[in-house]
Amino acid sequence: MSLVSPVDRDAVLVRAADAEVVEQSAVNLTLLADSSTTGGALSTMRVTLARGADGALPHHHTSASELFYVLDGEVQILAGERVVTAGEGDLVVVPPNMPHAFGAAPGAGADLLIVITPGIERFDYFRLLARLSRGEATLDELLASQERFDNHFLDSPVWREARAGEAD
Repeated sequence: MSLVSPVDRDAVLVRAADAEVVEQSAVNLTLLADSSTTGGALSTMRVTLARGADGALPHHHTSASELFYVLDGEVQILAGERVVTAGEGDLVVVPPNMPHAFGAAPGAGADLLIVITPGIERFDYFRLLARLSRGEATLDELLASQERFDNHFLDSPVWREARAGEAD
């Protein structure tokens, strides 16, 4: 996998008006730059969560770290065996193979910038999630995509306990 080099690539500019927005009931994803756009360096998106909404179920990536930067609101993030609450301006970085998940904190919404590095071509994963939420795809399709998107689902009792009854 090659990384972005100033010698062989131009800067990446994504205008807000040109970014694809994938809407689900309580989650809006703004797809900013996928791995193919950044020469494999990173994939990035903006995620807006309604009050108490779940963002991602527990999972891990085998080859990438995931960075969460809180633009606004509060978010709960599973990081291994603990759940941390991060607020505006806070940064959480989860290394490869560490179980993680995220959701808006109880009673709060959240606006996050998420960066995955090195990049994983994942925008089709988020489109698949949207199709699943509309009943146009199946859970089997999602489970079959785990290797392709390096998004491996797992169970986390710590996360389940932290999120029990939290959605508003």
